[in-house]
Amino acid sequence: MSPSVPSRSARRRAVGTLCVLLAVGVVITGLVQAAPSATPRALDPRIVSVMRKPDYRHAQWGLFQQDPRTGKVTHSRYADQFFIPGSAAKLFSVSGTWHTLGGDHRFVTPVHAVGQRRNGTLKGDLDLVAQGDLTLGGRTRKDGTVAFTSIDHTYANDVPGATLTPENPLAGIDQLARQVRQAGIRRVDGDVVVDARLFKPDPGLDPVPTPLIINDNVIDLLTTPGAEAGTPAGLEWRPKVAPYHVTSSVRTVAAGKPSDINVSSSPDGTRIQLSGTIAADAAPVLRVSAVKNPNAFGRTALIEALQRAGVEVRAKAVGPNPVRRLPRSYQDAPTVARYTSPVYAQYAKLILKVSHNLGANLGICLMATSTRSTNCDDGFPVLATFLEHAQVDRKAVQLADGRGGNPADRTTPRAMAQILTYWQRTPEARRFRTSLPVLGVDGTLAASCRSCPSRGKVFAKTGTAAGGDLLNDRLAVGAETTAGYLETRKGHFDVFFAGVNGAATPTADITGVLTIANDVADVAAYLQQQAAGGH
Repeated sequence: MSPSVPSRSARRRAVGTLCVLLAVGVVITGLVQAAPSATPRALDPRIVSVMRKPDYRHAQWGLFQQDPRTGKVTHSRYADQFFIPGSAAKLFSVSGTWHTLGGDHRFVTPVHAVGQRRNGTLKGDLDLVAQGDLTLGGRTRKDGTVAFTSIDHTYANDVPGATLTPENPLAGIDQLARQVRQAGIRRVDGDVVVDARLFKPDPGLDPVPTPLIINDNVIDLLTTPGAEAGTPAGLEWRPKVAPYHVTSSVRTVAAGKPSDINVSSSPDGTRIQLSGTIAADAAPVLRVSAVKNPNAFGRTALIEALQRAGVEVRAKAVGPNPVRRLPRSYQDAPTVARYTSPVYAQYAKLILKVSHNLGANLGICLMATSTRSTNCDDGFPVLATFLEHAQVDRKAVQLADGRGGNPADRTTPRAMAQILTYWQRTPEARRFRTSLPVLGVDGTLAASCRSCPSRGKVFAKTGTAAGGDLLNDRLAVGAETTAGYLETRKGHFDVFFAGVNGAATPTADITGVLTIANDVADVAAYLQQQAAGGH
């Protein structure tokens, strides 16, 4: 008997369990090396100086720069060899989702009244039908744009300096509740149910996308120092939804001492405990804790929002999501509320600017739903078809997730340039380009090159793959990459890739990884300056 072939998801999970999260990318595995291809133009001496640093003694640098209009290659080093991309792989998954849905696509999340209505009372259920809306209003500004910070709250447990956007994470839920009240419903004698049948959560994707997402499926925990050393630290958290409860034993320590705050939770995630210390002169420290049952969380959040809006719900707010009550269809169930999202291009900007892992993985599932499939794995053939349409050499790209966090993920510098070239030939070239982090301005490139001549002239997605080297008490940086556009003269953009695989930090301090990221950003800046004729 011949051996059975494991399913695509089983093959992906077999290696996906090795993933380790750090900054904006995530995994370390082996490297592929080959002699570099001929370089059409000599490298800027500053780039050579960066590459010769001790951190890169055993590393491999890759470079590729091309004019997408003429096809002329300016720099090419290991252009057709596989590199670990880290989160730069999001260029592929986000591009595929954008093409499949359309940049102007909006997610419309409805609430249906299932049952009979009489004198303001619904004898039946309110069903919220989740549509895969990434933020459900939680980041939406009044002008319809999506808010983000340079270091997103989803990275708060791993990367120093993560901050919150000011928007209410329950904004979409509150809006739905108010619409139910405006529709004339004052009392619900049945239950409230989240219909999450859009797709099945796939544990092979980490983080796991869900059809209903509120606040990125996390609880935000913000600790502030007390009045003086020895006093309890202050605590704020959001969104406040029953039965979640947060306690803190964090103490304030003397100014200048390290802040060290840890998070633990009960098995169901509803009891969260903070412990540790915060320095008296420290800025507020953000941590997050996972929402482990997004559907039950969303159901409770909607019931509580309905109560705030003046709608009485007979069912208890806290409890499991009663999926057995869901109807086969909503043909005879009127829509009594709907939340309409910003356009997908705004979500793409969020994903690319902050390297939003959940949003990138969600794109795989959304591509699957375009084929009426509920299995996220079916998004990969959709992505493959798109890459062929975009004239990307599909065999030069290996992906097992959407975020660039699986050990199997690989791409060549040339393939990166091909997807970037595709966008330059579309009417959405500028919208896509400005969705990327901008050197010295925003996103994951905000802190790099703030005063250099290339500030604002490099648009690029970054990626990191790193983890602990316990043998040498340092961090192994499997990959630090960046890929995007260099403005070589006004209105003209070269496509490029610059990255290093196999670097190492001097110590186990995470700031060593940030130093390597700055080196890669500097290389991109030097490429831009050289192309623009400056030094």
